[in-house]
Amino acid sequence: MCSYCGCESVTVVGRFMAEHVDIINACGDLRRACAGADAQVTSRAVGRLQDLLQPHTSAEEAGMFTVLAEDPEFTEHVRSLCAEHAMLDALLAEIGQGRTATMPAFERALRVHIDREENGLFPAAAIAFAGPEWDRVVALTPPAAAPAPA
Repeated sequence: MCSYCGCESVTVVGRFMAEHVDIINACGDLRRACAGADAQVTSRAVGRLQDLLQPHTSAEEAGMFTVLAEDPEFTEHVRSLCAEHAMLDALLAEIGQGRTATMPAFERALRVHIDREENGLFPAAAIAFAGPEWDRVVALTPPAAAPAPA
């Protein structure tokens, strides 16, 4: 996770980065569940990860991504990150349908995606945005979801 530029001190960015930690931890639980080959345990792990991932990606897209995409410099990058959100959802759904061989591809894609946000988009937003843009991001970003049970 990024820690070099201080962008995590921006409240909404700090929230998204903390959610990334929870998502990665739940991904580890899912990887272990898939390796254990217990369908019920895997299903619960998929559900927990979906409960973390869906509100997180929705919040990113509704707030920060919306405001960033208004700048032509960021439009295509934001579009590609949104496409990655959809791809991650599809891969996770495959795992939820019992295709656990998809797990390595899902985890790799998730980690690359988070790296692109934390080491690319978030620092860029911290540089590009002044007060008014952050105010809009905060106004458009839904509140954090209640933590999902472990």
